[in-house]
Amino acid sequence: METLPAWQIGPLLPWLDLIAIAVFAATGAVAATRSAQTFVTAAFFALITGVGGGTVRDLLIGAPVFWVHDRLVAGICLAAALIVWLTPEGFWQGKVFAWLDAMGLSAYAVFGAAKALAFGIPPIPAMVMGIVTACVGGIIRDMLANEPSILMRPELYVTAAALASSLYVVLGLCDVSTPLAAAVAALAGFVLRGAAIQWKLSLPAYRGQR
Repeated sequence: METLPAWQIGPLLPWLDLIAIAVFAATGAVAATRSAQTFVTAAFFALITGVGGGTVRDLLIGAPVFWVHDRLVAGICLAAALIVWLTPEGFWQGKVFAWLDAMGLSAYAVFGAAKALAFGIPPIPAMVMGIVTACVGGIIRDMLANEPSILMRPELYVTAAALASSLYVVLGLCDVSTPLAAAVAALAGFVLRGAAIQWKLSLPAYRGQR
C-alpha cells in the first residue's frame, strides 16, 4: 500500500487505491481473455492496466513508482488475472466489464489527485493527475487489445474521472475531512459514469464550422 509523505490520508484512501488497482487489473485480464489469449498475456494485461495510470502519475510528480516499492500491488494484479481466468466467461458478459471499470475509474481518480497533493502539486495540476491516474491504464489496455480507446467512446468517461478528481480537491480546499471528501468524490464519479453507462450520456460533439 502506498505511503504518502507528511500527510494524513485517513483510513479510506488506501483502500480506494487497492480496490481501484484490483478492479482495473481485472478489466485488463478480461480484455485479454475476450481475445482468447494465454494466462501469461492476461496477467500482463492485468498488471499494465492496474499500474499504468499510477506509474505515469508518479513519473510526472517526481515520486517513486509506487508498485515497484510495494510488495502487494503486483500480487494483487496477478490475483485479479487468476480470478478472471478461473471464472466462467459468461460472468463477464454484458455490462459487468463497464461497471467494474467505473468503480476503478472513480476510486483511482480520487487517489491520484490525493497523492499529487501530498507531493506538493498545486490544486489544478493535481486534478489533472487524478484524471491521468484513472484513465491512462485503460488507454494502454485498449491499445494493446486493439479496441477503440476509452477516449473515443461517446458516453461520459474522462468527464467522470475529472468530476471525482476535481471534487476531491475542491472539498479538501473547503476543509472537508479527507475520508468524507474521498467518499463523496468517488461516489460522485461513479454515479456519473454509471449514469453514462445506463443512459448513454455524452457531451455535445464538435460539429465543425457552420
